[in-house]
Amino acid sequence: MNKLWENIFKTRQKKKDDINDILIKIPVFNDLNSRALTKIKRILHQREYKANEVIFNQGDVGLGMYIIESGSVEIVCNPERHILAQLHEGDFFGELALLDESPRSASAIAKTPCRMLCFFKPELLDLLDRDPKLGSKILFKLAWTIGERLKTTNQQVKELSCSTYSTKPIQ
Repeated sequence: MNKLWENIFKTRQKKKDDINDILIKIPVFNDLNSRALTKIKRILHQREYKANEVIFNQGDVGLGMYIIESGSVEIVCNPERHILAQLHEGDFFGELALLDESPRSASAIAKTPCRMLCFFKPELLDLLDRDPKLGSKILFKLAWTIGERLKTTNQQVKELSCSTYSTKPIQ
């Protein structure tokens, strides 16, 4: 095979492998076999953001979840832009939007140039129609992931509350 064509095919295969490597680290997708991952990759959208570009604003209607393929993102609470989280390659955010249509609770801003994989609610609903078994598996893992994040947040709130109360003088 001509070296030029060989390099093009290797580049495409490497990109597919890279996306697989990212997806299997995301709890929502980590139990999926390669056939299921291929179905998921077909419905993901790739987007690029410039440094300091807003991905979504607090209060926007949530459309889906974002997976950072490269770059870094800050999750901030308006209006002071208090940093809630700094996320990097392989991290994901916004997954609650796949389950409900409530406004975003924070803003997401690209801190560096970013490449994202986006998984939107309409594609999830379509997947549930076309492949109920796979769709249900993703929904179950999505609920599990949100539950784990809620437990972590509850623990952090508890620790903050306890440290606040323990620093007050006893009267």
